[in-house]
Formats: sequence, C-alpha cells, structure tokens
Amino acid sequence: MLGGFSQGSMMSYALALGAGRPRPAGLIALSGFFPRVEGLEYDLEPPFPPIAIGHGTYDPVIGVEWGRQAKELLESAGADVLYREYPFPHAVDPSFLAELRPWLERAIPLN
Repeated sequence: MLGGFSQGSMMSYALALGAGRPRPAGLIALSGFFPRVEGLEYDLEPPFPPIAIGHGTYDPVIGVEWGRQAKELLESAGADVLYREYPFPHAVDPSFLAELRPWLERAIPLN
C-alpha cells in the first residue's frame, strides 16, 4: 500500500504507477497531482490497484482541479477510483480518513 498527502501523494503516484515498477496493493493520494518530470513515464494499463483520492475544494496550495484531473485520467484508463472532495483547505478531512478504513480492509484483506 502506498499513500501520502501533498508531495507524498505525488511520490505515491510516481511509485505506484511508474512504468516498470511493481504495483502496490493500493494507492491513496490526498491533495496532490500526477507529477510530470522528464524521464518519468506512467503505466496506465489495467489492472490497477484500488485507488482512493481526496482533495479539499478550498485548497490554495494545490487546487482541487488537480485532484479532479487525476481522477479523470485514472478512470479513463479503466481504474476504479474512490474520489472525495471536502470543504477544506490544504488538509485532510477526518471523515474521509474514517471512510478509508473499510476501503483499506477490502484492499488488503487480513486473512
């Protein structure tokens, strides 16, 4: 499982979906975007791990449109994305974290 907030979510996208990299059991990206840097290529071919994206609608650091673009990119590639927006600035909504618990339990069964 890979996940992160802000820059951590960008690192998670790159590690989880970078071409030639092993896929994690799941991906959580909070208030971030797909980094575009020279030499970084993505593997956007199914199968995808479970993916959850959360973004604050009042985020002045990384606007919510970046989270929406990531969602659209992944869904157009065939990924099943849990996507939530919340009325927060550059922060994580605790209620989304609570929603992620059962999502994580489904993504990574313990038995």
